[in-house]
Amino acid sequence: MPAALAMAISFVLAPAASAAPPVDERLGVPIVVYGANLSDAEKASVKVSLDVEDEAEVEEITVSGEDLGKYIKNSNPRARMYSSAKITVTDAGKGLVIQIVTPENITQVTSDMYANAMLTAGIEDANVDVAAPKPVTGHSALAGIYKAYEASGGTLDTDRTDVANDELSVATDLTENSGVDEKKVNELLTDLKQQIAEQKPASREDVERIVKEQLDKLQVELSPEDRQLLVDLMDRIRQLDIDFSKWSDKLSKFGQELNDKYGDKIKEKVNDEGFWQSVKDFFNKLIDKISSLFG
Repeated sequence: MPAALAMAISFVLAPAASAAPPVDERLGVPIVVYGANLSDAEKASVKVSLDVEDEAEVEEITVSGEDLGKYIKNSNPRARMYSSAKITVTDAGKGLVIQIVTPENITQVTSDMYANAMLTAGIEDANVDVAAPKPVTGHSALAGIYKAYEASGGTLDTDRTDVANDELSVATDLTENSGVDEKKVNELLTDLKQQIAEQKPASREDVERIVKEQLDKLQVELSPEDRQLLVDLMDRIRQLDIDFSKWSDKLSKFGQELNDKYGDKIKEKVNDEGFWQSVKDFFNKLIDKISSLFG
């Protein structure tokens, strides 16, 4: 076989090195939503972060402060929006996969907080990437996700999106101000919502009991003010028009995913040589100090 012909055949048969994944024609293209206050340079940076290479393969929209009013009551229409996101709706049962692709610039909201709030809002199956070109809290991305979800054909209940925004605020407040780490906050919110779904409390007093039980179970100490925030949030959740039997299964799955995620981190820490070296160093220093006192 001539060398030129062999080379041509080899070229034809070789798979493309960076072929884009096929578009699922049943679900539509990914929706990319940009914060309205991004400069041209910032928008270009966000496009790179969200891996928007071919604009023909995505639908692009913008979310502004005025959009907040549709999903969040008493919001500020002049709010400045920088957080951006790409959302791809997936088949029912696939669950939520949230990735913050610029973690250095989303300073308060974690991927698990987004997922928890999205479940409350009614978004159950989607892949979401979140990005910002500079340090921001990340709260406005939620409104962008809502707008993108509806642009993809989904429908949302504004009562639920408003409560989900409160949930995100409570989650970040507890993490920032109460000394409770983000893993414990997400575990607490997930467990509380699951208990609301399973027990179907009929009154605020029932909600207060559930909150107390879960705080005791997880050994979380909160100030009276922070405890009140949780009770207020869960009381609003119990009054939402939610199919709680279905919701309980979703939350149970999400709770298991949280446990698996953080459980792996704990295992990694235990197996980490540096961790055990730090333990060894601590006890060596302790022994040296005792020797100096009694030597």
